[in-house]
Amino acid sequence: MKKTIIFFLAFVCVNNLAWAQKQSKDTTAIKQLKEVTITADKLPVSLIQYSGSASIVNQSVLAVMPKSIAINEALRLVPGVRIDNQHDGERVHISIRGQGILTERGLRGIGVILDGIPVNDPSGFAPDLYDIDWATVKEIEVLRGPFASLYGGSGAAGILNITTQNGGEKPVGGFVSQVAGTNAFTKTLAQVNGKTNNMDYRISFSHTSGNGSRDHQAFWGNILYEKMNFYPSKQIIITQLISHSVYFQQNPEGLSLEQLKENPNQANPDARPFNEYQKTNRTTLGLIGRFTINKKQDIRVTGYLRPWRYKETSNRAAEYRNYSSPGLNFQYNLHLGNGKVKQNIGIGADFKWQNIGIYKLKSAADPNRVESRSEDNLETDSLLANQLIVQNSTGLFAIYHLGISKFNFTGSFRYDKLNNELTNKLMKSDLGITSKDFDQSSARLGISYHFNTVVTAFADWSRGFMPPSTEELANNPLAYYGFNTHLVPATSHCYELGFRGFAGNTFYYEITGFIMKTKNDFFRFKQSGRGNQEVFYGNAGNSNRKGVETYFWVQILKNMKLQVAYTFSDFKYTSASIDPVYTDTDYVLTKPPAPGQWLPNSPKHQLYAEVVYSPVKNLSFNFATEMQSKWAIYTDADAYAGKMDPDIYQNWQKGFTLFHAGASYRWNIKKTIWEFNLSAHNLFNTEYMAFTEPDPDGNSYQPGPGMEIFGGLKVIF
Repeated sequence: MKKTIIFFLAFVCVNNLAWAQKQSKDTTAIKQLKEVTITADKLPVSLIQYSGSASIVNQSVLAVMPKSIAINEALRLVPGVRIDNQHDGERVHISIRGQGILTERGLRGIGVILDGIPVNDPSGFAPDLYDIDWATVKEIEVLRGPFASLYGGSGAAGILNITTQNGGEKPVGGFVSQVAGTNAFTKTLAQVNGKTNNMDYRISFSHTSGNGSRDHQAFWGNILYEKMNFYPSKQIIITQLISHSVYFQQNPEGLSLEQLKENPNQANPDARPFNEYQKTNRTTLGLIGRFTINKKQDIRVTGYLRPWRYKETSNRAAEYRNYSSPGLNFQYNLHLGNGKVKQNIGIGADFKWQNIGIYKLKSAADPNRVESRSEDNLETDSLLANQLIVQNSTGLFAIYHLGISKFNFTGSFRYDKLNNELTNKLMKSDLGITSKDFDQSSARLGISYHFNTVVTAFADWSRGFMPPSTEELANNPLAYYGFNTHLVPATSHCYELGFRGFAGNTFYYEITGFIMKTKNDFFRFKQSGRGNQEVFYGNAGNSNRKGVETYFWVQILKNMKLQVAYTFSDFKYTSASIDPVYTDTDYVLTKPPAPGQWLPNSPKHQLYAEVVYSPVKNLSFNFATEMQSKWAIYTDADAYAGKMDPDIYQNWQKGFTLFHAGASYRWNIKKTIWEFNLSAHNLFNTEYMAFTEPDPDGNSYQPGPGMEIFGGLKVIF
């Protein structure tokens, strides 16, 4: 903590000296921010006028990514977001304002849009982000807070709107790159792109692999991505997308306190003999049409199909899933007024479907297994589950935006209906069907006033909801089949007040305070005899979340810029569950949280600061520090109260401070551009915990890697 404070104060001192010297500035990044239009709000509006908290991750941030394989690198400077990369690969846990902190895998309650195509399933669950090659991303919009009035249950926590690069400026161009580093990490990426009179295109392919910093943590992945934009006329734009990703990730599982002391790099004893891993094989086909009827009217239509296969092995079962996930959405926009008074109205509908065929075979251990990246695992002929999940959701929404000179008002309303049905094929059809349906309405009202370039004030209120996700419904603590029918949606009310602005071309800031009250919040528990990967969910009661999110960007010298993101979080449960299913300790291994208990994995303080210095043209250095304060681990009321064995349950995880550094150099050779970069993560080899989970067995700890070094070479043609 002291190192972080000293480092931060040094930044501030340099900043003050720079302002006193009044040297000329490189204002490229500030100009980019001034010209940004928020599109994830479904009615595009400039960042200056936007009536909510938003972060824009552009090329100035994306260019400084050592590995470029996971979202934790891309969103490192976004406040309000916590990302736990516990596997050294692309598998991460993400939460925004505490929503999603208890997810076993994937993203829960966070809407993800990739080049206009929704990633979330009908329940609002995004299984992963394996389809994204972060080295090819152009920009990311991060909207924080409940946006269910725009995206339904997908937007309970916020929105990630990810846009990849389009074709280049010449008929044929592209680049190749190679990165290698610690723990046998390697990534190879090749891209071809171009542009003609009425279309542009981009095709990329990457292969990534590594061993991870722990035993049984190896991973590999392939991503093929093709994107074409057609411009048949000034009124029509058509985007066609094809992506295919295959990702394999071994799971070392969490460690107990005893195992952590023995060797923090070891895997849980179950992981290797059962060869625990996850593998995803997915294809996405998408088509987007934008049609301008006249100056006042336009239409957007999106259709997609996402078939994929998934396998997960554990010490209890090998689970196989086959998915088919089509979707369609439509939006009509009307633009009225001119001059100082402008009105924009949007109405639309979202339709999603998903069929999942699931079967589980009982696992068997192989104590003589030699560690490798092999996908072999021992399975018996004991069929634990054979079921079909059929889901569909319909969302109808309306948006209104009013601009009167410097004043802006935004309102949105949405109604969602979700249907979930599970058929157990091991039972007679009339007995083996369970269903769980939800219907919810949500709304958002926001205002902003642009006093001048230095100060824009904004405030908003939103009502959101987060339904039980597909994963939570399908994990039934009562049996290996059927839905967990006790679950109900969590609903939230959020109030937000903030300010943003620019000081000339050298400084940008945003600060946001919020209060979010949630009813029927969730908690995690386990059931005796169900294996270490069988995680179940219940409604814990209510919670109250308060926080402050701060970000600023400053050009402190002509050739030096500083970015800082700081988050203060105060997330607590305020009432306990009254459902007897979750309060019966003979059934549930974890007691529901008690009032006043902190939500797990929610440090009160988070800081990330990064400075980029370019002493000469084409040469740059970057230095960064990240800090997280301590956080609670368990949701169990007894663990929180210190009533459980301290040798097994340590409820508070101490925080950490890490330092990183990097350098890059560019040069030209004939008509090509060459770029070399070198980076070091965790410079002082600090021991820290990357992730903890509220595991009733005490296997809660996922230690982070020590110092890692990466080098890369990129050739642009």
